[in-house]
Amino acid sequence: MPHVAALRCAGSMRLLPGKQALLTIRRIDVRTTIAHRLLKLIRMREGSPSGGTRAPSAPKWLPTQAARHTGPCTCREDAMALRTPTLRQRRLGAELRRMREQAGLGGSHLARLLGVTPALVTQMENGKSAVGVERLREIATACMCANEPLIEALAGMAVERETGWWEEYSHSLNIDLLDVAAIEAHARRVFTYSITFVPGLLQTPAYAASVFARAIPPLPSSDVDLRMSFRLRRQQIVRSGATPYTAFIHEAALRMQFSGPEALAEQLGALIDDSESSGISVRVVPFTIESLPGPSENFVYTEGPVPELDTVQIDISFGCPLFDAPSDLASYREILDRMESVALSEEDSRDFIRSIKKEIEGNHE
Repeated sequence: MPHVAALRCAGSMRLLPGKQALLTIRRIDVRTTIAHRLLKLIRMREGSPSGGTRAPSAPKWLPTQAARHTGPCTCREDAMALRTPTLRQRRLGAELRRMREQAGLGGSHLARLLGVTPALVTQMENGKSAVGVERLREIATACMCANEPLIEALAGMAVERETGWWEEYSHSLNIDLLDVAAIEAHARRVFTYSITFVPGLLQTPAYAASVFARAIPPLPSSDVDLRMSFRLRRQQIVRSGATPYTAFIHEAALRMQFSGPEALAEQLGALIDDSESSGISVRVVPFTIESLPGPSENFVYTEGPVPELDTVQIDISFGCPLFDAPSDLASYREILDRMESVALSEEDSRDFIRSIKKEIEGNHE
């Protein structure tokens, strides 16, 4: 068994492409190191530039820039740029892949047009390799994308260097929760539809704690406190009025009691107060409508800088899946339009919530 993987070709042994690429990188490193040491020796023998002696020019065979490979492996510079992508970086890569696919180009074809390796195209589309604005525009040109608002929005994502507050929780909460906070923080507008409980962005601490308590298996008290802290931080984007927020709440969610009538009455009172705040719209979907206008699960719809960058997040028991395919976005926009047509007005919704609150308080006396 040979020490390195090899292929028999025309009576000779040839390294596999991946092994060959790695070996090439090592050879370049060794060659560069030898050249630098040679220059150092020459300077030591002929005198330092600071002593008046001119430093000799580099040998012609010294590499002046990082080598670029055309094999299946990216160049060493590209490999060093690999990273663990954030949600925004993954979304940027997904949009680049969608742009390429809409142009009918394969990854290898796009790589040839850009003069890079197919592996680098894959890494950019996975969000693992950084994409600069210039590179982004090269990709858009190669894909014949004429959607300038989308390109500008993607360029804004490409230059982002901001670290979000949610990253403080990266070692204690799962990635789904962090992704939800990141989406909300960058949204131009947020819509929610809830059929089982009051939306998290409008929950009181007591109500939120009772919602967390329903988890199976039960959460330790320390985890409940942590999630409470995280939820209160998320609420700041709507309570500050910085991000317009519309909550469509089904009557079932208004009547669901998680920790008794007192906590629910307090939550409904806070919901009425929030509905009168600037930037917050609360719309009730009553039982009396002819049919359910949307899905049977809670969801969040966030608007991006352009419609193509909108996102849908579904709330399920074991995660928060995200959807951004054009067909999915179109479906949920239609659902929101239906909500708009059947939900009570803001003023009628406040009156409706007051009536339920009064009913609950009366039953509890």
